Amino acid sequence: MKLIAVSAGLSTPSSTRLLADRLIESARGELAAQGHTVPTDVIELRELARDVANHLVTGFPPSRLAAAIDAVTAADGLIVVTPVFTASYSGLFKSFFDLIDPDALTGKPVLTAATGGTARHSLVLEHALRPLFAYLRAAVAPTAVYAASEDWGSGGDEYTDGLPARIRRAGGELAALMAARPARAEPEDDVTALERQLADLRFD
Repeated sequence: MKLIAVSAGLSTPSSTRLLADRLIESARGELAAQGHTVPTDVIELRELARDVANHLVTGFPPSRLAAAIDAVTAADGLIVVTPVFTASYSGLFKSFFDLIDPDALTGKPVLTAATGGTARHSLVLEHALRPLFAYLRAAVAPTAVYAASEDWGSGGDEYTDGLPARIRRAGGELAALMAARPARAEPEDDVTALERQLADLRFD
């Protein structure tokens, strides 16, 4: 299995990237506890912004962008994290996923997350991110994680889990979805596929 995170943070350092890293650690730890060694990677969309724009205009992805799209579509699990702009996901985030084949994420486990300056924007997870990935027919983890500025370092209270607890729960849910997904069959090479076709044509 392979786990990929997509971070749409625009600054360096970025709280969006930090949240992506924490979620990867949580999911990878849960999978390791189940006996799975899972390679991970993070795709920083800020490094691909110009390539995304060029692809939207020309219809042809530059090599770095093509590699990122291939990594996302081939992953066994995805973590997607966006900063909130005007009460929704960022334009860069949406533009990148506009370039993904609409069928490529079908059934793929996805954990959604977002960062923002205030907790008032936390509903972006349910009114923007979850519908987007439901439309793409992904298997979206029940717990989505929003991190406002005041959440970092907060342990929560008697009514609300703190950010670390939400990260652990979401990571566990993503790990469970990935572990339960049937293993993908290795694609046949051309020779094997031809032999199978010939065998189907034989008559007794």
